[in-house]
Amino acid sequence: MARVNACSLSLLLSCCILSGAAEAAVYDVAGFGAKPDGRTDSSTAFADAWSAACRSLEPATVYVPHGEFLLSRAAFAGPCSSRVTVQIDGTLVAPSGYTSRGGSGDVWIVFDHVDGLTMSGGTLDGRGPALWACKAAGHGGCPSGATSLTVLNSRDVVIRGLRSVDSELYHVVIDGCERVAVEDVGIVAPGSSPNTDGIHVQASSGVTVTRASIQTGDDCVSVGPGTANLRVEHVSCGPGHGISIGSLGKESEEAGVENVTVAGASFVGTENGLRIKTWGRAAVEGAYVRGVVFEHAFMHDVRNPIIIDQNYCPNHICPHQSSAVKISDVRYTDIRGSSASQVAVKFDCSATNPCSGIGLRDIKLTLDGGKPAEATCQHADGKASGYVEPPSCL
Repeated sequence: MARVNACSLSLLLSCCILSGAAEAAVYDVAGFGAKPDGRTDSSTAFADAWSAACRSLEPATVYVPHGEFLLSRAAFAGPCSSRVTVQIDGTLVAPSGYTSRGGSGDVWIVFDHVDGLTMSGGTLDGRGPALWACKAAGHGGCPSGATSLTVLNSRDVVIRGLRSVDSELYHVVIDGCERVAVEDVGIVAPGSSPNTDGIHVQASSGVTVTRASIQTGDDCVSVGPGTANLRVEHVSCGPGHGISIGSLGKESEEAGVENVTVAGASFVGTENGLRIKTWGRAAVEGAYVRGVVFEHAFMHDVRNPIIIDQNYCPNHICPHQSSAVKISDVRYTDIRGSSASQVAVKFDCSATNPCSGIGLRDIKLTLDGGKPAEATCQHADGKASGYVEPPSCL
């Protein structure tokens, strides 16, 4: 009998340590001390579960059960020995006040150098209202805020079925990555929340964003310098500032943006629809936008359905300058719906680097109620084909 008990005890200890190696190496954060009460900081427990999974020689899963788990900050670093899945059935919550995040900097949850990562399900609650109120008060002294989820320097990543609410700053950032798929995500923040971009991609290649519902206070999807081979499909946006390439040209040296496709997007009540935005600064090297396709988009009550703005200059720090960012080979096909302003198509390009190769085909944009809208062009060259309303100014 003692022999049997000893064997049972040994087996139990093995299961606790490995969290079921025979069951594809599942590491439950609760087994490492995480508390699903929304009050106890579980950052250490999450870090320990991650370390165990990252060391596993076989594919491993970090499992987050139902409940609310408070994380002051979570930094998950690789490289890992095998593929790791983070399966979230519960909600990860940030500290309730921005002052309690201490030295967390501008990130809350970050994965760095993790190849083969899958993040599935769950909710991230960034608890942004306290910081937004600070910024709205206009007294100064407010921190910039924290991005809820950041993926850095990683390859072959899947983010699937995630919901992000009330991020202080950006909701999801993909930076320095290759082959990232973002699928079936939901992002929610008030239209008045500042700088709460939904998904931001920069310095990355081979990123796809598919079937995303984004309601936020800034760009639904934003594209930064160094982005190539990006595909955005079936994104619903609103409220928000639309889908934007840029802003680009802020720094003295920047990488370009190329081979971007946005297909099947819908915009409801947004500030912009399909936008390319660059700073009106002359002292910029290396920045460009080329090989862009915007197709099959629907607009309803959008203030600027189609816009290229190369004179972005907040706080008037670049007067009498012309953007050094060259924009070329941008095609708009099958863009339909209603504009909330008289000008539905606006190409305001650089005087020293005019836009070239702009194409319009099968465009039908009117004012609400079907009244005619207008198109305006500055320093833009291209051609229109098929039915184009408002009449092309190219």
